[in-house]
Amino acid sequence: MIRHALLYGLTFVFAAVAFASSGRAADLTIAPDIERRLAQFARTDMRADISALSAEDRAVLKDLLRAAALMDEIFYRQVSSENAALREQLKSLAGPLAEPARQYFEVNKGPWDRLDGNQPFLGTKAKPPGAGFYPEDMSKQEFENWVKAYPERRDAMTSFTTVIGRTPERRPDIVAYSKAYHEWLAPAAEALRAAAAKTSNASLKKFLTLRADAFLSDDYFASDMAWMDLDAPVEVTIGPYESYEDDLFGYKASYEAYVTVALPKESAALSAFKNELPWLERNLPIPEEHKNLKRGTDSPIRVVDIVATSGDGNRGVQSIAYNLPNDERVRQAKGSKKVMLRNIMRAKYDQILVPIAGEVLSPADAKRLSWDAYFNEVLHHELGHGLGPGTITKDGQPTEVRLELKDLYSALEEAKADVMGVYDILALIEKGVMPKALLEALEPTYVAGLFRSARFGVHEAHGQGVVAQFNYLMKKGAIVQGVGDAKGKYRTDSSKFAGGIKDLLHDMLMLEATGDYEGTKKFLETYGQASPEMLQAFERLKKLPVDIRPVYAQAAELAK
Repeated sequence: MIRHALLYGLTFVFAAVAFASSGRAADLTIAPDIERRLAQFARTDMRADISALSAEDRAVLKDLLRAAALMDEIFYRQVSSENAALREQLKSLAGPLAEPARQYFEVNKGPWDRLDGNQPFLGTKAKPPGAGFYPEDMSKQEFENWVKAYPERRDAMTSFTTVIGRTPERRPDIVAYSKAYHEWLAPAAEALRAAAAKTSNASLKKFLTLRADAFLSDDYFASDMAWMDLDAPVEVTIGPYESYEDDLFGYKASYEAYVTVALPKESAALSAFKNELPWLERNLPIPEEHKNLKRGTDSPIRVVDIVATSGDGNRGVQSIAYNLPNDERVRQAKGSKKVMLRNIMRAKYDQILVPIAGEVLSPADAKRLSWDAYFNEVLHHELGHGLGPGTITKDGQPTEVRLELKDLYSALEEAKADVMGVYDILALIEKGVMPKALLEALEPTYVAGLFRSARFGVHEAHGQGVVAQFNYLMKKGAIVQGVGDAKGKYRTDSSKFAGGIKDLLHDMLMLEATGDYEGTKKFLETYGQASPEMLQAFERLKKLPVDIRPVYAQAAELAK
């Protein structure tokens, strides 16, 4: 596996810094190129259009921002049990590298560089694969032995919302999130109830009340169902959702918050796509028995502007959209909600994607890039998460793809959604639902997007799956390197592109449909290695920022 450090030719020579904390001296080391690392994230003032909000909405927003800030505190501890103490120590750090180190710690929510395979930029300690969810020295084998030895506790051990400890007798000690993080969940619940009391929007009131209850009970089903029906001027997503931080098994959910302002006009323009979901499921290039034809298709689509994010929603690379909830029971009953973060997307398109296209695509392909293609690819990526296998049968027993693919699930699922998005757009263009004019920009925008995402690091959930897409399509001849003036740059071969996308989607969907862990591992090992040519392309991108670093000054003003 090629670590992301190789993409940037980093050397791990560190400058030592000593400082005092809590009455004792501690020695840490800071990467000497910390300022270059921080510069990979373009500082961006992020503002939402709040002109349509009433005084009531703004009062609600203030309480939501208070609850969101508490998700940060929980997430720091989910990344590492030592994070909170380390953050306090950093306050007294001195020297020319101190401030960039503090800022980069905040960007990464810890001392490990998420653009460099979680290698430490502060100190030398390796990040535990189980983050703060399991004992640091726990192996996969020990956990799996526990599951076999205590079958009656399997559901609790593999639950999204439990922290795993070890008793002195080396037996499982399972602690519910509501107990482990009560110090922050209790005031967060109080803030949500305060917001619920102030809003006259029935759907928001219901969700906030149920989510406050869930913070203290760990039963998120009712509030997830209510979130699906949420339709208010102020949209909020808050709670434990994604499991990317758990590199041991991908079981444990991290807390996050997205406090947003709804854009109803833009949302209405996309609502027709949810009506196509049953047809898109039937159109998947896999045998009928593997299609998920009974999954709910309510699937609302929301376009919003971000006011503030926190927790897992504001670490490292910023999300441009999300598709939630992840509870398969909710997806079976109602589908899932797709939320498009317009102001984040626009910032990334202008500051990141367009410059990347100019460096890695042939001149002709770079000129075909478009905002509409980018927006629609992101939308259909999120819609794609709700299509394909979810609940499956393996060895005669009902299970979920997530449980069978374990730590490989996120990488494959994100790659599947990328490819599914392009496949579905092509299908909807052919059906006449989407304009043919989109075809010209679709292919180059997708390829430029692969380079944008791969720069996040092949150890990120998206990273290795992105490299796999690129290499697979290169092998199929759908992506080729240019000649002459475009030597070293890439273009698509339209005569092979649609076929390559279909074949790639088929292969990934079948790995999910069969819950094939070993097959998924082989697929990622075969295609997930960055080639020398791809590394050369990354060299040309070194001068460009990798992502944005949003600054929520507007949120700070609203929270006063």
